[in-house]
Amino acid sequence: MASTSGKSVLFVCLGNICRSPIAEAVFRKMATESGVVDKWRIDSAATSTYEIGNPPDYRGAACMKKHGVPMHHVARQVTKEDFTTFEYILCMDDSNKRDLDRKASGIKNSKAKIELLGSYDPENQGVIQDPYYGSEKDFETVYEQCVRCCRAFLEKNS
Repeated sequence: MASTSGKSVLFVCLGNICRSPIAEAVFRKMATESGVVDKWRIDSAATSTYEIGNPPDYRGAACMKKHGVPMHHVARQVTKEDFTTFEYILCMDDSNKRDLDRKASGIKNSKAKIELLGSYDPENQGVIQDPYYGSEKDFETVYEQCVRCCRAFLEKNS
């Protein structure tokens, strides 16, 4: 859905099946509950091509279901247009940020502000670790970090 006020955020991780779809779902739910979802364009994407077309990781989906957070996403890769149409691109770790900064440097009219989602964490956990090779507990940690960071980001941008 296009934003009427120009607010837009793209959450990015390596494969777009764990961290970024969780962040997207958490932020969408918060924006909906705050009554501002119609003012935002919200999406997520990957820096890699590894998981294009795949649904979110089943452990992340189970975590979201447990917390009552709807999550409907199909993995996609960041596009050139993302850098010119999103106001914020919030990524999960330093590797994602390096990849995004490198891609953005080659795009004319790139307007996106590329930041770590964790830079909004009131607990100063700047990096959101990839839970892919971990356990359900690691997905819960990602969820909790995303809740803190997305709340702070939404408050700052409301």
